Amino acid sequence: MFAIVGIFLVFAAIIGGFLMEKGHMLVLLQPAELLIIAGAAAGTLLVANPMRILKAIANGLMALLKGSPYTEARYLSTLKMMYQFLNKVRKEGLLAVEMDVEKPAESALFKNFPDFLHDHHARDFVCDTLRTAITGGVEPFDMDQMMELDMEVHHHEAAQPCDSLTTVADSLPGLGIVAAVLGVVITMGSLGGPPEEIGKHVAAALVGTFLGILLCYGVVGPLAANMRKIADDQNEYLHVLRVILLGFLKGSAPMIAIEMGRRAIPGHARPNFDQMEKTCKNKDAPEAAAA
Repeated sequence: MFAIVGIFLVFAAIIGGFLMEKGHMLVLLQPAELLIIAGAAAGTLLVANPMRILKAIANGLMALLKGSPYTEARYLSTLKMMYQFLNKVRKEGLLAVEMDVEKPAESALFKNFPDFLHDHHARDFVCDTLRTAITGGVEPFDMDQMMELDMEVHHHEAAQPCDSLTTVADSLPGLGIVAAVLGVVITMGSLGGPPEEIGKHVAAALVGTFLGILLCYGVVGPLAANMRKIADDQNEYLHVLRVILLGFLKGSAPMIAIEMGRRAIPGHARPNFDQMEKTCKNKDAPEAAAA
């Protein structure tokens, strides 16, 4: 939502300033220039990227409308889920959670946390790690290496749509110059005609450069930067899960492993210890307090 507000503010400020200087809005309405720039940018995007990247860009832009899902509430929910899961492992053993890991969509525990189930990257990250642990014979150090490799591969894939959109943003000023050059060519063909006609062609050419720079630094570039931040947020979320799992696999008690994960949460979304303890142990519930 803030992305839409930001783009609206960019255009409002620029158009408002233009009107304050007694500019005429009709001069900026140059459909041909916009067609050249936007069409060429879309074409370069298609040429440079396979279909999977194009789909990822579309999904990433749609996700910007919702903002980053990795909030304090999401982290608290995850800490509670992992605490319940690890407690079950400690009491009943790893084999007791084999079906939860093999079929997470059917797990009675995971069904209480739909955000985690719908995040297939995080779900597979946790389940694949625990599936490997259940098979046995893998040292915690090697498990950590596998989780780190998994995170690196996923982060690289998540960054590709951002890089592609950034490349398009970088090309927009150049495409604006292309549109301006075409406008100059048209202007040169009008030499000897009425001055008003020449002025219109020159204005159209300059608007092409203006649009290319505006779309680069005011729209596409910021959208790519926002997508990258969400990709980084997802990587930080996986890192928290990695810290929790590794701590437990090394023999730490569930609450200690959860506390280790809490301290790995970025500061802007990190709950305090009391929040975490109340959420995990449901201290507000009488039966939990009695236990």
